[in-house]
Amino acid sequence: MASRFQLGLIINPLAGLGGSVGLKGSDGQAQQAMALGALPQAMNRAKTALEALLEQRDKFDVLTVAGDMGENVCIELGLTYKVLYQPLSSPSTAQDTEAAAKALCQQGADLLLFAGGDGTARNICAAVAEHTTVLGIPAGVKIHSGVYAISPQAAGKLVAKLVAGELVSLSEAPVMDIDEQAFRSGVVKARRFGEMRIPAQLRYVQSVKMGGRESEELVLADLAAYVVSQLEDNVRYVMGSGSTVAAVMAELGLDNTLLGVDVIENGQLIASDVTAMQLADLVTDYPSKLIITLIGGQGHVFGRGNQQLSPEVIRAIGRDNILLIASKAKLQQLDGRPLLADTGEVELDKLLTGLINVLTGYNDYVMYRLGYEDEE
Repeated sequence: MASRFQLGLIINPLAGLGGSVGLKGSDGQAQQAMALGALPQAMNRAKTALEALLEQRDKFDVLTVAGDMGENVCIELGLTYKVLYQPLSSPSTAQDTEAAAKALCQQGADLLLFAGGDGTARNICAAVAEHTTVLGIPAGVKIHSGVYAISPQAAGKLVAKLVAGELVSLSEAPVMDIDEQAFRSGVVKARRFGEMRIPAQLRYVQSVKMGGRESEELVLADLAAYVVSQLEDNVRYVMGSGSTVAAVMAELGLDNTLLGVDVIENGQLIASDVTAMQLADLVTDYPSKLIITLIGGQGHVFGRGNQQLSPEVIRAIGRDNILLIASKAKLQQLDGRPLLADTGEVELDKLLTGLINVLTGYNDYVMYRLGYEDEE
């Protein structure tokens, strides 16, 4: 009888806490985030991934960590599990993540599945980079690393292939992270911290976020000028993060939160660096539109660095009121892969799926597919 697959599971329960309340990260910000009303999401995202494995629960065991770092999700889903590490403090720390990763690896985890952001990936890399195959469930605010699946559902599907014994190629992917203090000041300083071995299924695993300054300055200027010419009176415009949207704010002569979300109305800035709760109050039952771009290289429109755009906010605005802006060069970086929505709510991701007009220049649109991993 073949031995059962040994799935290592580590959850950083604090991952992503800062996103919905505009803190641009969670490192050292957990208490502040919760005081602002943030709710933990990492356990739910891990649960979403593991639900894809329930039909094969007789084929694998879970090696995990006590409490919210893994055990509680296993109990909720009825999975067979073994606790190999007890966190030294509550809430758990980066040291707990590293120690847990070493414990799971030493006990023979065939794959280490972890939920978190770039900080969590760094911790895992520091502990077991050369010793096991890993896969990340995206649950953080900033996810630049190439070790993450494009969504929790994608992570679950890929693990299911491994559990079922399908042949899955492996490759090395970079672990990236940025300086959160600089990030909160609008400066992106990302660097490589190492590599880890991952299952190499391009449909399921995200590309590394492209950095660098937009070289097509004239294109951005045209985009910004056209967007400004189309702004309507008495409509609230939610301005997403990123340099492309920042060009629109510059055209308006307004202060901009490069890595946050602002709201304008009648040519004036009415709310700056807003949280998800603040946004919901501003757009519910009020004429509103969303101006947003995509992450270069990855193609994510929702779910990477803009968790302030919660499912509630997106539903209140409506798909028809989303203006997606990007240069053609940015779209070409995707090499035909679809744009992606990872809102944290599968039904909403499905509703967003389909062809969408992308403004790529002055009154110049192209049609591009917006999808999500679970579509067939």
